[in-house]
Amino acid sequence: MGRVTAPNPVIPVPPADLPGTLGALRAAGHQYRTVKQELRDNLLARMRSGETRFPGIVGYDDSVLPEVERALLAGHDMVLLGERGQGKTRLIRALGGLLDEWTPVIAGSVLNEHPMHPLTPASVAQVAEAGDELPIGWLHRSMRYGEKLATPDTSVGDLIGDVDPIRIAQGRTLGDPETIHFGLVPRTNRGIFAVNELPDLAERIQVALLNVLEERDIQVRGYQLRLPLDLLLVASANPEDYTNRGRIITPLKDRFGAEIRTHYPVDLELELALIRQEADLVAAVPEHVLEVLARFARAVRESPSVDPRSGVSARFAIAAAETVAGAALRRAGLLAATESPDGRPEAAVARVGDAVSVTSTLRGKVEFESGEEGREIEVLAHLLRTATAETFRAHLAGLDLSGFTNLVQDGTAIETGELVGSAELLRQVGTVPGLAKVLDRLGLGDAPTPEEAAAAVEFVLEGLHLTRRLGKDVTDTGRTVYGGRG
Repeated sequence: MGRVTAPNPVIPVPPADLPGTLGALRAAGHQYRTVKQELRDNLLARMRSGETRFPGIVGYDDSVLPEVERALLAGHDMVLLGERGQGKTRLIRALGGLLDEWTPVIAGSVLNEHPMHPLTPASVAQVAEAGDELPIGWLHRSMRYGEKLATPDTSVGDLIGDVDPIRIAQGRTLGDPETIHFGLVPRTNRGIFAVNELPDLAERIQVALLNVLEERDIQVRGYQLRLPLDLLLVASANPEDYTNRGRIITPLKDRFGAEIRTHYPVDLELELALIRQEADLVAAVPEHVLEVLARFARAVRESPSVDPRSGVSARFAIAAAETVAGAALRRAGLLAATESPDGRPEAAVARVGDAVSVTSTLRGKVEFESGEEGREIEVLAHLLRTATAETFRAHLAGLDLSGFTNLVQDGTAIETGELVGSAELLRQVGTVPGLAKVLDRLGLGDAPTPEEAAAAVEFVLEGLHLTRRLGKDVTDTGRTVYGGRG
């Protein structure tokens, strides 16, 4: 799983030592292979060498990836079924990494035809005429991947092709195959083509894919045209009982060789690994804060108040981490004019209190049950408190924290919040017995920065409040005041 990024738009330049003609290609010992043979051979080679087969995919090593590998080795087209944000598109795009880095094509061929395996009448004639002198080009694997997000307005012409009226106007007859403007699928010949959200494709359009999957050819209007396309077709879909926007027609489902179910991270460590890999953090976020957010995402996913059919995307936890980092950077920016006692400006380090903003900014990512209307933020706030308490117990259970509770026994209050700098917070608590052990348990080391120490102190105070050992109030100015008994 992971965040999907657009393919690199920069077209790589082929090495100068690659053959430039069909004769040179044959002399180099090149053998024609279909796309599925190519994927199978390269996957097996990576298995034997121990090389990573699907870099960047987290949480699927023992579940989804073995099924994908079995499908590739069997030469099956596949459909990935799963809720939103489970990394289906990321996994599909990773398949392109198993293609050869460079593959020969007939220079100028719209369909990426192999010089030893021409398809169109024009290319067949070109190969016959030029022979070994046929000039060839080289296509990088990044250019052999095609993708279409299925939308209700997608047409057969978009996917398969249609008659080009300009070519008709130029004098060609309707019976001439050269009048066809090929669609996305044939233009991805000798590559991998993906259809995202396949059920959103109108059923009459899905029918156009039947021949591609079974007979491996295409039909355009009334043309007697048979092109044995060479490609791997992969589709993604949300479970039909959730989307209700359409369905995959039965004949099309029958033609996919493999139907593979994806899932969310199965445990906390995988959730954390995914956040660490994918989140673009603009500030330092301590591990205990990331763990709170990972537990929070899992709690939201499992909550009876949330529609389980829609799922809670992995992007939820990633966006939460980025939001918390943004809150830390905002605090550092607002406090830039306030120097610490050592003359150093406030650094951007997230605290557990920064997570409060997540409940309002990310509620649109969650589909709630109909009975929870109006209570969305309340539900999320409760789940965030639960996640914080669980993280507190996981790291600091059994630790003597009386030094923190003793701070407020005489009526003293400790203020923290979005605009309270680390120096101010540490000044309020002074020297606290047990803080060194807290820092050690949280993995902040023997010499934490003031901002890291402040993040640890706030985490302890919030944990003590959530376990009913410390009182807490929020002022009108947004500051949090800890004091008294919970």
